[in-house]
Order: sequence, then C-alpha cells, then structure tokens
Amino acid sequence: MEKLAPPIRGIVETILYVDDLARAVVFYRDMLGLAPMTGDPARFQSFDVGGRQVLLLFKRGGTLTPTTVPGGIIPPHDGSGPHHIGFAVTKEAYEQWRGRLPELGIAIESEAGWPRGGRSLYFRDPDGHLLELITPGLWPNY
Repeated sequence: MEKLAPPIRGIVETILYVDDLARAVVFYRDMLGLAPMTGDPARFQSFDVGGRQVLLLFKRGGTLTPTTVPGGIIPPHDGSGPHHIGFAVTKEAYEQWRGRLPELGIAIESEAGWPRGGRSLYFRDPDGHLLELITPGLWPNY
C-alpha cells in the first residue's frame, strides 16, 4: 500500500525575478502597498503579503550561486520571462483597485468573471509579470 504524503499547509514564499530591483521595490511597496521586510538592495527584497505569505523579489541572475545562511545553504535558482501571481482581494477592494490602478498610471490589461462568482483584474508590473487581483469565487477553495 502506498503511503499518503504528509500534509502541506500552504505556500509560504513566492518569488519573482526582476531586472531592476530598486524599481520593483518602489512598485510593490508604493503602488501595491506591500510592507517590506528584510532585504539586500543589491540582491533581494521580501514583502509581507496578507500576514501569512511572503513575496520575494530577486535581482535576475543574483541567485545563481549557492548562498550560505545560518544553519545551511540555499541552492541556486533563477527565472526568466514574465511570470504570474494572483493576489486575494475582497469584492470591495476589487472596486477600489479598479479605480486606483489607472490613477497610478497602471493599465488594466483585462478583467474576467468566473462561474463561481469571482472576478479577476489583470495588470503588469515594470518587469512584465502578470499580476491578478482575485475576489473569492474563483477556485473551489477560494
């Protein structure tokens, strides 16, 4: 009999790789209102997302060598091309973002309505990553 996998309780970190770290920090901090946590201006910045998740921005190419940390080593990693992240928002916040993004000069690329009642608003960050603001009603668990 096959053993069941131990439970996974969520996603703690999500990473985007950016070309201009300072520009990306300004976007996620000032435009999206995420609270910065720890960082190194040459290599990375972490942000608190909703009090439970962490968004990490890494300078593209800045994590290609192993990094020694207290208690171990972080293996190399990197990424290229536009990626996608969906952020959870309330229905009320969705409407606020719908007005705020254009005021900030951020073009709304698309909107979608989902069969479960959720709505999605799509736009890009300065590195071309596709960002989505999602109300409840998209997935069976959200």
